[in-house]
Amino acid sequence: MGNKLKPENSNITTIMEFVLLGFSDIPNLQWILLGIFSVIYLTILMCNSVIILITRIDSTLHTPMYFFLNNFSFLEICYVTVTIPRMLMDILTQKGHISFIACATQMCFVLMFGGSECLLLTVMAYDRYVAICNPLHYCLVMNHKVCVQLVTASWLSVVPVVIGQTWQIFSLPFCGSNTINHFFCDLPPIFKLACGDTFVNEIAVYAVAVVFIMVPFLLIGVSYGHIISNILKLSSARGRAKAFSTCSSHLTVVVLFYGTASITYLQPKPNQAEGTGKLISLFYTVLIPTLNPIIYTLRNKDIMVALRKLLTKLLT
Repeated sequence: MGNKLKPENSNITTIMEFVLLGFSDIPNLQWILLGIFSVIYLTILMCNSVIILITRIDSTLHTPMYFFLNNFSFLEICYVTVTIPRMLMDILTQKGHISFIACATQMCFVLMFGGSECLLLTVMAYDRYVAICNPLHYCLVMNHKVCVQLVTASWLSVVPVVIGQTWQIFSLPFCGSNTINHFFCDLPPIFKLACGDTFVNEIAVYAVAVVFIMVPFLLIGVSYGHIISNILKLSSARGRAKAFSTCSSHLTVVVLFYGTASITYLQPKPNQAEGTGKLISLFYTVLIPTLNPIIYTLRNKDIMVALRKLLTKLLT
């Protein structure tokens, strides 16, 4: 191991460096994977940047819904930038060495942005609830100050919790293998390398997962319960279709993101094969962020109209 392990006594060694296996088990596909993930990363950056741009420059999109979408798109860019560039470098070099501090930092930011995304999706659901269930007071309830406060809370409230949890996890003794069968430093594979009793740490992870995954998901469920109930009361079929169309994109993203995140973080020491855990993580860290801007643009008439207007200005 050389510089990877620092002896402390005859039985325990402190790991100073981890090795991310990533996709090194399929070296024949190295260049194909590098190409695919590079295209995916550039697509995520480009699509979300376009959404941010058009929601800022088009005055018709200066509403709470698109203010939240603007922040969501920026959050998605931050979220994927924590994992994909590092993964691309590891695929290219076929090494995967990552220092103890870098691994802890990466996990901290992944959890931070993931937690913020859960809360922001909840805020977006509340926005749709007010718009459909209490339309007469929508402008009063969702004024700019309230919107800024909700977004700020979504970004900042997870920070102390995640920093504390990351410090707690990386304070555990790590001995034996320093190999992580994953493409980034995530909770389940890190727990597998920890020595001794991790019961208290796992309970802490469950508690945080309940607060930042299950509670927001339940709140979103309650919001959509009221939304669907109100939509079904509308006498006009066209009105019902329009109301559903404003919610369908958000609901699709919620189901995809929460479904995969719950599988991972509500069982920090999963019994499934490591390959399965890696595949699930690939789904919510790479595939879903790729689908999100597509879902929001293709299923949103306002975004498509604004995009066409922008393209017309650029081409004329």
